[in-house]
Amino acid sequence: NRPADQLWEPVRDFWLESGFVLTVEQPKLGLLETDWAENRAKLPQDIIRSTIGKVFDSLYSTGERDKFRTRLERTAGGATEIFITHRGMEEVYTSSQKDNTIWQPRPANAELETEFLRRLMVKLGVSEEQSKAVAAAPVPVTPSARMATLNNVPVVQLDEGFDRAWRRVGVSLDRTGFTVEDRDRSQGVYFVRYVAPKGDKKEPGFLGKLMSFASSEKAVPPLKYRIVVRSQGEATTVSVLNAAGAPESSANAESIVRVLADDLK
Repeated sequence: NRPADQLWEPVRDFWLESGFVLTVEQPKLGLLETDWAENRAKLPQDIIRSTIGKVFDSLYSTGERDKFRTRLERTAGGATEIFITHRGMEEVYTSSQKDNTIWQPRPANAELETEFLRRLMVKLGVSEEQSKAVAAAPVPVTPSARMATLNNVPVVQLDEGFDRAWRRVGVSLDRTGFTVEDRDRSQGVYFVRYVAPKGDKKEPGFLGKLMSFASSEKAVPPLKYRIVVRSQGEATTVSVLNAAGAPESSANAESIVRVLADDLK
């Protein structure tokens, strides 16, 4: 129950205090994004490592990288909704000889999202006990998402009302790496940038190209689209418009709809 401008600095401090580097800071959009960070949760906690200490931490690699996006969205009543979404990558061998690796996306980790939301709640004044109770609450059943064609345009259909559909689509856009340049909840529109994937996404998996997944997004000029959320009662349709606001039926639109539908499932 605080306005977004009062929450910006505490939320920003939370990520810095958690050891992350921020690469995106856009107060007007309420958007923060961390750099890719190594997931050290699986590192061996053996006597040798505890003796060596942190001097040789760089010799250990989990083969996983994580980044997080935090979005602060103002509500009509003057409060703020805070969303944390995760994106992951993993290093995998490309041959049985294990002489070469590539970095490839791995599924978003809902448990990580929940844990960082819980920690952020504590940072913002909620007790440990209350935050753990909220994090342990049963997750509501998620209505299925399905692709369809409406007036010759690809769409996603959801069996839920606008408020929940709006939140879920926003989280899906964050999880799948879209750049949301603006949003208008009253009109149900997200303004996004989209980069069409290349035919071959594989990149060498050494440290010099650790960021290949992120940098590949910059290699192709992004296109601007509008993701529109329209609801009638407990039925919602998500469609893609071009930058001018006209219905989009291109291959890119179909790709966007498929990505959203897959994540919303």
